[in-house]
Amino acid sequence: MARMFRVLGFFTLAIGLMAFAGNMVEMALLFFLQTAFFVILGYLKFTEKTYILLFWGYMIVTFTGFSYWTVFKMGLPL
Repeated sequence: MARMFRVLGFFTLAIGLMAFAGNMVEMALLFFLQTAFFVILGYLKFTEKTYILLFWGYMIVTFTGFSYWTVFKMGLPL
């Protein structure tokens, strides 16, 4: 399970680099932060249950933030 967090770190790094190349600096920084988060967690050698709980917590925070942003910050399309 720890290896999967390192894999997530790899993919978020790839997305961050593509965003940086596309001149989307804020998005790139967000994904670089996620890369650091995943890679650090990948080397902490937690139990499998802890990794699953961490991933669920990450998903809840991410989807809540995404939903908030799309509903309240982006506004309604005209």
